[in-house]
Amino acid sequence: MAAPQPGGVRIELRGIVKRFGPVQVLHGVDLAFEPGRVYGLLGENGAGKSTLMKILAGYEVPSEGGIDVNGRAVVFDGPRAAEAEGIVLIHQEFNLAEDLTVAQNIFLGHEKRRGPLGLWLDDVAMRAVARRVLDDVGLSKVDPDTRVRELIVAERQLVEIAKALSRQARVLVMDEPTATLTPGETGRLFELVARLKAEGVTIVFISHKLDEVERITEQVVVMRDGRLVAQQPTATLTRSQMANLMVGRELADLYPPRSTVPADAPVLLSVQDLSVPGWAQGVSFEVRAGEVFGFAGLVGAGRTELFEGLLGLRERSATAVEVNGRAVLPRSPREAADAGLTYLSEDRKGRGLHVHFGLRENLTLMALDRHAQPWLKPASERDALAQAVREFGIRCGSLDVAAGSLSGGNQQKLALAKVLHPGPRVLVLDEPTRGVDIGAKREIYALIRRLADEGRAVVVVSSELMELIGLCHRVAVMRAGRLQATLAAAQLNEQELIAHATGSH
Repeated sequence: MAAPQPGGVRIELRGIVKRFGPVQVLHGVDLAFEPGRVYGLLGENGAGKSTLMKILAGYEVPSEGGIDVNGRAVVFDGPRAAEAEGIVLIHQEFNLAEDLTVAQNIFLGHEKRRGPLGLWLDDVAMRAVARRVLDDVGLSKVDPDTRVRELIVAERQLVEIAKALSRQARVLVMDEPTATLTPGETGRLFELVARLKAEGVTIVFISHKLDEVERITEQVVVMRDGRLVAQQPTATLTRSQMANLMVGRELADLYPPRSTVPADAPVLLSVQDLSVPGWAQGVSFEVRAGEVFGFAGLVGAGRTELFEGLLGLRERSATAVEVNGRAVLPRSPREAADAGLTYLSEDRKGRGLHVHFGLRENLTLMALDRHAQPWLKPASERDALAQAVREFGIRCGSLDVAAGSLSGGNQQKLALAKVLHPGPRVLVLDEPTRGVDIGAKREIYALIRRLADEGRAVVVVSSELMELIGLCHRVAVMRAGRLQATLAAAQLNEQELIAHATGSH
């Protein structure tokens, strides 16, 4: 593959139309990207953003229209052809081989070779480049020989970015790159974006975090229902105006009113001295019926691992755990669900859904006994799916598609419907709005409030501090595997949460 030419690259998308069978998802999109600029690409899930960028990066072929690179018409027969022009896409969902090392993933399909006719892999050269790009994205403590399966979600996201940097991109498309990153990691990424911009690289930044779009972009491009509806300087738009352009209507307050939890409300989840080796030590907390209880902390603080231990996914020990007044220490998520406790993983693609299964199979997997008397009844499952599609607002076109064909936000709604299908009294949601647009966020927040109002206990683990502040009655803050503080709603603000999370309080 020829290396991308140095200097800036001007991209023009001309009349891009995309159809999947009878369904048209892009309707004649005209759009240009200039060298050395940062563009914010906005739109609700299903607006066509990712499809348009997959066409630009060679993963999809347009049904109509074309692409010009520096005034020259090009046709990409795959992502390698796009990379030859310097166009690289960082996917929202990870595209890593878990059993290979970090260095092997960075060079997968682009291996450096040595010796006569390039017969041998040049591992030394690949490790050296991997070390450099890992340092660039803030992973200086990660050994290039580490297996990807040993990395946490945030580190995997940064490896995806490092992989793109190794391709010498001149046009870099970032799809939700900060969804799993801490504020510090996000800050380092934005420093990298500024450096790339100064070198003439074009950045297309797809994000639902409007504060970040406001902070680092110069132009905002808004799509809705497969059409381009706005392109204007970022400085001319408020966040509220950006949100309204995305959804095509005025967006009311994002967070529903916080209900009052009676002091004598029953405790539905009680955890005493829960420890997960290497991740959490002696964590104790209680969550009452009707309460939304948050967990804050930096990446690596042990929040996710704590709840994976509670669900029996990791080795753990505890003095006592009670769910709905009954002592239990689940050995598996199935046993936890039988006790009335379900968990939505932060890793939607890896652990939340079987993306190659249909919607029906995903929805009912945790509660098959409801649909078998004694044999499994597909009609019963289909009725349950139809109800979930209506209740959760899942956009799917057909009930017979695979989960992987849904947009990120609709996959998240399906994952929520799945963990609610067994009818739990206690629900743990880990990063419930990761990669979800602002309209879908509002729907999920309303759902969380409704679940609490129904008398359930809801635990929300989130890296978005404003999400915790807007939703929760109380927030527990973890640092280095230990519970640092539990703050009531009246005490919640970003400064207080950050101070406890960093140990600067």
